[in-house]
Amino acid sequence: MTDLTQPAGWMPLVFLALMGISMLVYVILDGYDLGVGVLLRRADDADKDTMIASIGPFWDANETWLVLGVGLLLTAFPIAHGVILTHLYLPVALMLVGLIVRGVAFDFRVKARAHHKPWWNRAFYGGSLLASFSQGLMLGLYVTGFQYEWFDIAFAVVVGLCLVSGYCLLGAGWLIMKTVGPLQLRAMHWARRTLWLTGVGIAAISLVTPWVSERIFDKWFSLPNIILLAPIPLVTLALFVIIDRLLRRMPAMHAVGNDHWAWVPFVGTAVIFLLAFIGLAYSLFPYLVVDRIDIWQAASAPESLMVILIGAVIVLPTILGYTIYAYRVFWGKATDLQYY
Repeated sequence: MTDLTQPAGWMPLVFLALMGISMLVYVILDGYDLGVGVLLRRADDADKDTMIASIGPFWDANETWLVLGVGLLLTAFPIAHGVILTHLYLPVALMLVGLIVRGVAFDFRVKARAHHKPWWNRAFYGGSLLASFSQGLMLGLYVTGFQYEWFDIAFAVVVGLCLVSGYCLLGAGWLIMKTVGPLQLRAMHWARRTLWLTGVGIAAISLVTPWVSERIFDKWFSLPNIILLAPIPLVTLALFVIIDRLLRRMPAMHAVGNDHWAWVPFVGTAVIFLLAFIGLAYSLFPYLVVDRIDIWQAASAPESLMVILIGAVIVLPTILGYTIYAYRVFWGKATDLQYY
């Protein structure tokens, strides 16, 4: 029995919370700009600059949260880091390639000659798609405990496709907030096209996770847990219905200049991701590798964790501060590489 009054007991919980917050913020913030990158291929040439402008001040800083989350995993839970990265070596490498390609394409498309610009747009799209799909592939393999039977691989591919759809939903919601005119209308259409495929991904993870572990099944479906936890899936389903109904009405609202509810699809989707994260975190806790390595087994020595905690206390508020500052400064509707 772990003594939570001792540093060796409570510090792994603190680092698990910090790592979880970092990864959740990353998924929502970098998720929408990855989604905008994937949607870039569907946009007219006249709209591409506006879409890039909508994420321009934010996308690079959004990736900082991924670095923070992985850094905490490496330093605070080195055993789990070794196991996870060993099993996910290929999708992690593909993700990094995608992030590098989209980073290079973002800078070069601005400076490229007119006849080269479409190629950099395709590179930005391809990098965004590869990074998004790789993250979904990692999630699917992680949930099944790194099993590589045909079902597990097929499930990981489905999760990868659904996460791409989820990021596109976040990206479309972002564009609904940040743009006007025909592009905003197209974003409403893209959001409707991706909404329920995102729901399929969440449902698939919700069904498979208890199926692969009897411990997780008991946590969800024993009494009174099944009653106490029912609000998570019910609220999630209600949010999908609310967003769907609002997206159906938004074109008519757009026609009369009513933009008051433009924030709802993005915020609603972010809450859906939050609820999905809470459900998955509850299922997996206290394990970092499903039913194999828990946070106390994987944690560094308490003395090391104390030093890392001092650094985290400095770094985390700094990242949070400049993230909030950037969003405050560059808030408003996006135009062709300008803001007002």
